[in-house]
Amino acid sequence: MRILLVEDSRDLSEALLERFRGEGHAIDLETDGAEAESLLRHVSFDVVILDINLPSMNGYDVLRAMRARGDRTPVLVLTARSEIDDRIVGLDIGADDYMVKPFDFREISARCRALVRRRSGEASNVFVQGDFEFDRRARRASLGGVDLELRHREVQVLELFLGQLGRVLTKDEVADRIYSFDEAPSLNAVEQTMTRLRKKLDGSPVAIRTIRGLGYIASIRDD
Repeated sequence: MRILLVEDSRDLSEALLERFRGEGHAIDLETDGAEAESLLRHVSFDVVILDINLPSMNGYDVLRAMRARGDRTPVLVLTARSEIDDRIVGLDIGADDYMVKPFDFREISARCRALVRRRSGEASNVFVQGDFEFDRRARRASLGGVDLELRHREVQVLELFLGQLGRVLTKDEVADRIYSFDEAPSLNAVEQTMTRLRKKLDGSPVAIRTIRGLGYIASIRDD
């Protein structure tokens, strides 16, 4: 997942960054509401974790601006307010989920996975095709019961393409989805990751092909 965290609490944001990065996700942080709203106009994320009480622009207004321009990115709202009216406001203006602080980090991680699954039409954390299995929660893929021993980046790329079956993704799009702003990826690094992943997927029902001049496309083999 490529995640944007919009949160001005240093302690909470550092803990969430550590949690999601430890799970192998690319996550960026914005601490100002107006800056987050500007960023979201130009960069796509798989999910946004959005605090309500922010400097410059509150989370409700960030969310309103997103939905007004047709941005359907899943948004999980965070707030210290426990009143039901506050939750209703957030959900009615377009939030996909809601969590009241303090919360369990395992739960927010699970809720983010659920939001991304829902958007891609998946009902389960586990993708199964024939003897191939990919567990999004465990970050592990296997073929015929044998662990494919995927590296961190390979897991990110596999998760990305399984959620975009049949769609061509450019190298730039792949890089944007698996790297945070702090990581400054190269397209050569993307190519190397793709080469390793396709080699490990050899013999599985999942095929990732190069479309010359365009990018990559994933599909399920018929045989």
